[in-house]
Amino acid sequence: MELIDRQVLPNLSRLRIQEQSSKNHGRILDFGCQVPGGLEAGLLLARICMADLANVQIAPADPGVWQGPTLQVTTDDPVSACMAAQYAGWKVAQGKFFAMGSGPMRAKRKREEVLDQLGIDDPSPCAVGVLECDEIPSPEILHWIATECGVGIDQTTLCVAPTRSIAGVLQVVARSIETAMHKLHELGFDLHKVVSAHGTAPIPPMAKDFAEGIGRTNDAILYGGQVTLWVDGSDSDIESIGAKVPSIASKDFGKPFAQTFREYQYDFYKVDPGLFAPALITFVNLKTGNSLRYGKLSPEILKDSFACKES
Repeated sequence: MELIDRQVLPNLSRLRIQEQSSKNHGRILDFGCQVPGGLEAGLLLARICMADLANVQIAPADPGVWQGPTLQVTTDDPVSACMAAQYAGWKVAQGKFFAMGSGPMRAKRKREEVLDQLGIDDPSPCAVGVLECDEIPSPEILHWIATECGVGIDQTTLCVAPTRSIAGVLQVVARSIETAMHKLHELGFDLHKVVSAHGTAPIPPMAKDFAEGIGRTNDAILYGGQVTLWVDGSDSDIESIGAKVPSIASKDFGKPFAQTFREYQYDFYKVDPGLFAPALITFVNLKTGNSLRYGKLSPEILKDSFACKES
């Protein structure tokens, strides 16, 4: 909440963010549904999504990947920033309303197996969440989320942005480290051995439709994401799972995500979960001084996905 109170609310007009007042005193902040939002709004949204436990900034292009700017994320608390907050583990569904829910409110709700497995808890009195969707949630949805999180509606703040908005694109592309951490968890690696993390991914152009929007933001990580993890462990532990971590290990690897999405009848959950990982991952072993790298970058797929036309 401190980040929202300190940097968002005093600068709504400049950031092109709109506060949606509620008669029940809950707060909804529109980062791109009915307002333009922007790059700075997107950087703040990504930080909110990670409970302000990471540095997020726009960095110069990596010519070997994409000729546009990249989004860089750095954190010294990747378990809390990514798994306790950023991971979109809450399918917010009520009636016809659906959104992917992430942010620190997940730890308040604490109804996901991964949170129990990692021993994550949030004793704070407020719930702050990020919803990836195309519409502003109703006061009823806000009230339901507050109830799910066990806090008063006056202590609940939802930040909303569609995938096709500028801010929405940035908050999704900021998930390079999170995809690596989640993949490692699924492979049985002890995430508490990951001491620090750095990730980059190219910022794709905004898409006109839902499928292309999801496709481009995912492709930025799957085919252009680069993550480095500083690990306190053994080389043998890393080597036992390393090749399984990057996206290339998935059976669905090799084509733009929008195409895969259409082939699965737009059902996100039919896609091989192993695909959601960075293209390239490097483990820096703090005990041995060795670096182990897995995966590969695929700039040709990014060029196709991002509809790049050169003249």
